[in-house]
Amino acid sequence: MKGKKGRLLIILFFLLPFLLTLASLSIGRYHIPPADLGKTLVRTVLPTSFPGVPPEYRDILLRIRLPRLLLALLAGAALSVSGASLQALFRNPLVNEYILGISFGAAFGAALSLVFLGKGFPPQIAAFLFALGAVLAVLLVSGRAGSHTVSLLLTGVIVSAFFQALLSLIEFFANPYALQSLFFWLMGSLSLATWADLVISLPVMALGTAGLVLMRWRLNVLSLSEEEAAALGVNVRREKLLVIVLTSLSTAAVTAVAGVIGWIGLIVPHLVRMMFGADNRKVVPLSAALGASVLIVADDITRVAASFEIPIGILTSLIGIPFFIFLLGRSRKVWL
Repeated sequence: MKGKKGRLLIILFFLLPFLLTLASLSIGRYHIPPADLGKTLVRTVLPTSFPGVPPEYRDILLRIRLPRLLLALLAGAALSVSGASLQALFRNPLVNEYILGISFGAAFGAALSLVFLGKGFPPQIAAFLFALGAVLAVLLVSGRAGSHTVSLLLTGVIVSAFFQALLSLIEFFANPYALQSLFFWLMGSLSLATWADLVISLPVMALGTAGLVLMRWRLNVLSLSEEEAAALGVNVRREKLLVIVLTSLSTAAVTAVAGVIGWIGLIVPHLVRMMFGADNRKVVPLSAALGASVLIVADDITRVAASFEIPIGILTSLIGIPFFIFLLGRSRKVWL
């Protein structure tokens, strides 16, 4: 999409996450009118009181809604950018953090930490180590096979299944209390987000996402053959390793605090490419903006769709699978 209309749409993409975050602050079981929302936000920043505004609004906004919305915003951006970067790196539109085993490796690491090491050890560290181990295992095994693309996908499926089996083993040995928490966490949820979790996770997600966005022009070069990229002066092995590390870092941080949230990293980059083309200088930052918007809307739906809160990982899968089929039916050129 080019011209004035395309530029306006790009501006809208980047403004949308912040507008949705502001609107979502008033959405929930306890409705906060927009006027009272504005007064409460002003009161949070300035030592001012407004008559008729319940004091509990401040606690709801600061302790419950704002942490989970910040997590939704950055988690959606991190997953989408990771998916777009991996697809560009391996020149395959089906590659994402699940295909390469990153998500299930991170889930196993975080579950291992939560069940056996307790809250004294940050689960983000274990999640990152096992996420990186999973993707390195995929690259090592697939690199020895003949057809790189086919072996990459098959090895990713095998490694993901292996870590899923290890995750089931953790569930078998977990005590009932830890098992209940683990099951809820594995379905993907933003409801347990606290400022303490975000202090560790948000900087890691921001670092990984910002690094991939800064590398967006290099992803165009890395999507060429290794010979062509090397001829342009790019250290292919170093750049690929850096993309993999940043992707693992972002995905592990999201998984450690929010559980397994699927399909965001696969669908959002496809949708962006259909609208703006395959230039990663546009695809990567626009995927960040659209991914953040999608996850914020999904979180709003989980809070108001039923009398109980639906795990967001279930919602993204239920909506993502038929939507992806729809995208494939509308266009067979999402990668061209």
